[in-house]
Amino acid sequence: MKAIQFKEYGGPEVLESVQVEDPALGEGEVKIKVTAIGVNYADTARREGAYVVPTPLPFIPGAEVAGVVEQTGKGADQFKKGDRVVTLIGSGGYAEYVVTKESNLIPVPEELDDENAVAIPLQGLTAYHLLTTMGRLEKGETVLIHAAAGGVGSLAVQLAKHYGAEVIATASSEEKLNLAKELGADHTVNYTNQNWRDEVMEATDGRGVDIALEMAGGDIFHETVKCMRSFGRLVVYGVASGNPPQMYPSGLMNRNLSVIGFFLPQIMKKPVLFEKSLKELLKLVNTGELKLTVGGVYNLDEAAHVHEILQARKTKGKLVLKP
Repeated sequence: MKAIQFKEYGGPEVLESVQVEDPALGEGEVKIKVTAIGVNYADTARREGAYVVPTPLPFIPGAEVAGVVEQTGKGADQFKKGDRVVTLIGSGGYAEYVVTKESNLIPVPEELDDENAVAIPLQGLTAYHLLTTMGRLEKGETVLIHAAAGGVGSLAVQLAKHYGAEVIATASSEEKLNLAKELGADHTVNYTNQNWRDEVMEATDGRGVDIALEMAGGDIFHETVKCMRSFGRLVVYGVASGNPPQMYPSGLMNRNLSVIGFFLPQIMKKPVLFEKSLKELLKLVNTGELKLTVGGVYNLDEAAHVHEILQARKTKGKLVLKP
């Protein structure tokens, strides 16, 4: 089968199209013919050798796929050939076929196409748990959401509004800020402006925000800390800039601030968290209360280009590859 693989860490140019053996089907597993692949910052971190956990070489990235059940292994009897499913996997998603445990599969509602469905597992669950599980969002609080036009950000804006929050959204262009407004943001701020922190504070009448979702790192992290009000919770879920911030915990004490790390695989280990949140997300999508934004659909061979435009902040919404 065709797959996109890298044999060394580096920029988008290390991604190459290769022919590899189809994945072997084991007991309790299902083979899926892939129809849509979600592209995420985690994929670029894998490629750069900068992910939260080690990335062995050679490596086929991709943790989020939608597709059709092709074959089921012994003991896998909940799904049949032809069923449409979406799933999270550890790796191997940039390919024509993947194999995963049947218990990891999520049925795709008939009214949802594959390109939209593939946004739910990783980015939908991330947005949900950033706000609720880690941020402990309460109705009436103010939330600062960076990269609000991206895959996670666009969903977080809508979820925060759904739960009764006031939302301040940041992005790097007017087009992206307009999207955030359309999704329900109360205030928008261009974080490329030098005084963006002042704009956030002005929007809160100088009080600061209760919760901030931060995935850029570097100066954005430090300026975001300054935007927090007393008892604020800053939830970190990435370092897209490639510049991990240095933090001195003593600097959090005077305002009783919390800086909280988030890694979705830890959520997946707790069925009580995973199953409830997934059901709620699917319900919101089915009722139209949560809109999924697809920013572009590309051929699998264009993976390097997609990584390039993702990291250049030239995209909005969910980026999808198709074999």
